[in-house]
Amino acid sequence: MAKAKVASQMYIWEGKDGAGKRVKGEISGQSEALVRAILRRQKINPTKVKKKPKPLFGSGKSKIETKDICVWSRQLATMMSSGVPLVQSFEITGRGHENAGMQSLIMAIKADVEAGNSLVDALKKHPLHFNSLYCNLIEAGEHAGILEAILHKLATYLEKTEALKSKIKSALFYPAAVIVAAVIVVTILMIFVIPQFSELFGSFGADLPALTQFLIDASDFFVAKWWLIFGILGGTVYGLLELKKRSIATQHFLDRAILKVPVIGDLIEKSAIARFARTLETMFAAGTPLVEAMSSVAGATGNIVYYEATMKMKDEIATGTQLQASMRDTNLFPNMVVQMVAIGEESGAIDTMLGKVADWYEQEVDDAVEALTSLLEPMIMAFLGVVIGGIVVGMYLPIFKMGAVV
Repeated sequence: MAKAKVASQMYIWEGKDGAGKRVKGEISGQSEALVRAILRRQKINPTKVKKKPKPLFGSGKSKIETKDICVWSRQLATMMSSGVPLVQSFEITGRGHENAGMQSLIMAIKADVEAGNSLVDALKKHPLHFNSLYCNLIEAGEHAGILEAILHKLATYLEKTEALKSKIKSALFYPAAVIVAAVIVVTILMIFVIPQFSELFGSFGADLPALTQFLIDASDFFVAKWWLIFGILGGTVYGLLELKKRSIATQHFLDRAILKVPVIGDLIEKSAIARFARTLETMFAAGTPLVEAMSSVAGATGNIVYYEATMKMKDEIATGTQLQASMRDTNLFPNMVVQMVAIGEESGAIDTMLGKVADWYEQEVDDAVEALTSLLEPMIMAFLGVVIGGIVVGMYLPIFKMGAVV
């Protein structure tokens, strides 16, 4: 009867090397005896070996982000280019990784590859971290024998895509943070400050200015129905997010609507074009057939309007239409992009032309982010000045009126 395979665990060890120097570290193994044997083969005399304790709170597995996959891809590509075997590369990159979740992922992939599976089959077991684009390129690299070159291209692609996302997030973070702060300040004024002024003004026995009366009425409503106001706002935001996740029609509406928003819509459009060009360039350079590549490209655009346009292009290309003609038919791509693709198709350097398009639009996104930041800052300051300043002035108007009478 075959024995069940013992799962590997992380062990913490301390010992002395050949020169008598104290060393310590972590290593993966199936038992303490096996770990000691591995260390002795490395000319280390282990003095203490024990299982790595689990954290007191939680599972100890950190969330795996795209940047973790990006760094790992670059490390793997560099080691394979240097002649390090694939399985040994997994061991080096996974052992002692600061992200416990990433460490578990790498070790799971290593175990699958050691069991005789191909790398792409091992990656496909983790669809949350490796999308179809990643797996398709790895599969193409394995079949063509250029896996390290594909890994370098993937790492470059992920780095540029993450840089693009971070720029857009940074542009939207500042106004969002200021608006949240403004909501908190207005809430405090409405619930705690204005009622105090209302009690003070109630003893005057005179008519209040229209602005002051409006603010007091608004404050009374806010104090009485604050739970309803925040419930409606929170429910609306949550409902829209859930609808976007679950409803194609809502995704289509929101994605189409955001493209029409001044400044922000232009930023999203340039970002979608940059991702389209960068993804298609990476897959085309890897040797992926154009029709097969379009499905992954569609998912990478990040906007359902461009997703549907790309899938329509895929159907047209499958019937023999040129890429540049199908792009022109969508009416979504600027004339310069279509011309660059046409030149690439005629010259046989379509991946080079797409790379130039991606570089151009990534720079355009940089410029748009700077323009958006410089435009939003004075607008937000003016908005805060009108709202909070209006509340302060409204509360002091009766006092000014009393001073004028006296």
